[in-house]
Amino acid sequence: MTARKIHTKVAMKHELPDLPYDYAALEPHIDARTMALHHGRHHAGYVARLNAALEPFPELQHRSALWLLLNPNKLPGSIRTAVRNNAGGHFNHSLFWRAMAPAAGGAPEGALAEAIARAFGDLGQLKARFAEAGARLFGCGWVWLARAQQDGELRLYSTAEHETPATQGNYPILVNDIWEHAYYLKHENRRDDYLAGWWAVVNWVEAAYRFEHGDPAERRWVTDLGYPRVAAA
Repeated sequence: MTARKIHTKVAMKHELPDLPYDYAALEPHIDARTMALHHGRHHAGYVARLNAALEPFPELQHRSALWLLLNPNKLPGSIRTAVRNNAGGHFNHSLFWRAMAPAAGGAPEGALAEAIARAFGDLGQLKARFAEAGARLFGCGWVWLARAQQDGELRLYSTAEHETPATQGNYPILVNDIWEHAYYLKHENRRDDYLAGWWAVVNWVEAAYRFEHGDPAERRWVTDLGYPRVAAA
């Protein structure tokens, strides 16, 4: 089963991005059926609902999901909640797919490895704290490794539902989806197993690119992930 066989692109401004790998590519850590439903149904649903919310407002349809999240006061009150929820789901999932890769895992190198050592001591301690954050998260949400706005150092953040640390000026480097639909078919209620196995598919190459390039990496993601091509002002 491949990523390109299940979804149809929304014929509006925001589009569901193709995955850079097949649905089965992350087996055995994330099963193909979960990936098919997660990408082709859940993420696609956020894109469709975002487009529906923006349909009456053509002046907003060219705005990226990130711009919409960063500028809620520029949105009509009638769509703020729908846009926050669905632009957040679109933005977070788009980062999540790129945070993983087949035959990945291992350990980071270079500047990212050095930053992890400064912030956490070593990779093992980062993984332990990441797992603790995921286990403590009540209900659904996300766990993030991000570069903090105040000092440029790495921090862990937990966000509920589809919130993102990017709205507070913190730059996402790595993210894991802790919603049950990300793991329940394979792991049922064993979230700890999912969190432990996820490191085997972490795309450290992409994480290092984001860490080292900052805003240029964000512009690359805006292009690659199906956001509108018009630059956000």
